[in-house]
Amino acid sequence: MKIGCPKEIKNQEYRVGLTPHAVHEAIAHGHKVVMETNAGVGAGFPDADYLAAGAQVVDTAEEVFATADMIVKVKEPQPVERARLRAGQLLFTYLHLAPDAAQTHDLLASGVTAVAYETVTDAAGGLPLLAPMSEVAGRLAPQVGAWTLQKANGGRGVLLGGVPGVGPAKVVVIGGGVVGTHAGKIAAGMGADVTVLDRSLPRMRYLDDVFGRDFKTVYASARNTADLVAEADMVIGAVLIPGAAAPKLVTRAQLSTMKPGAVIVDVAIDQGGCFETSHATTHEDPIYEVDGIMHYCVANMPGAVARTSTLALGNATLPFMLALANKGWKQACLDDVHLMNGLNTHAGHLTYRAVGEALGLPTISAQDAMKI
Repeated sequence: MKIGCPKEIKNQEYRVGLTPHAVHEAIAHGHKVVMETNAGVGAGFPDADYLAAGAQVVDTAEEVFATADMIVKVKEPQPVERARLRAGQLLFTYLHLAPDAAQTHDLLASGVTAVAYETVTDAAGGLPLLAPMSEVAGRLAPQVGAWTLQKANGGRGVLLGGVPGVGPAKVVVIGGGVVGTHAGKIAAGMGADVTVLDRSLPRMRYLDDVFGRDFKTVYASARNTADLVAEADMVIGAVLIPGAAAPKLVTRAQLSTMKPGAVIVDVAIDQGGCFETSHATTHEDPIYEVDGIMHYCVANMPGAVARTSTLALGNATLPFMLALANKGWKQACLDDVHLMNGLNTHAGHLTYRAVGEALGLPTISAQDAMKI
């Protein structure tokens, strides 16, 4: 199979879909790899590294899309990239289709077979290709939130860890999954007073057992959420419904109950955001203010630490990428139901129910898609 990896073109996205290590592995399995020139530079991988691994390096993304059987990326294809996709081609990347009707319609129109990192599952019920970036985003959230809290950036002027004689900032994390756990851990490590909200009693027991001395856990009822949000200096949105749009857990009306200059960091923004006032921003212009509350809603947070993120993502995606290349997507999915769960579109059909429900579109099962 010919595997193609274009340079990412989303605003300030420096990650790359394939590391030189992944290229070496693919070629060792008998495949060909074509890279767009400078695709890995932002993550610290020059063209020479890819050439040494055996890849072909071409000048344009058009050449990559035109010749590759499988496109491996990081972020969802942008409009100009979607126009280059074709029926019979395999796309392996993050998609986050539920809040993105335009992308969904374009992928369906192209006929491409699209496998989304964020809906591939594992035997433990986790999301192994989303987890590495959730870990990165969770650890980044208190860091970028602390920066936003600075007065010069519109925040309350509160130091996250306080100083002797002055108490720390209050940080509320909504969601105790991978993002929330890492956000709570880092915020607590920075000295903040941290509370993590979740609705799963087993998850809260786990968090209490492991992190009981670092942060508190509270059941995420509507009342508890509202009360804690009103007291917070920083609120981190860390909820996830796999493949579906994020629920809106904090309304615009609730902003009036918050402290002026308090900060919202919405890590769920890739799935539409979990605050009513959230809309996606970029690393170039990351924050905005609504009713006196600062919002940080960058849709590709891990792109800020591109080398760490690329290496972490590559470790997770490599076995699945090789399975798709070695067996073809149909056989790979038949052999691994967890990879089958990643199938989102095929031959003009939507194959992920949560996306169809979010966008009001018909779906077929992945099993039926394999018959087409």
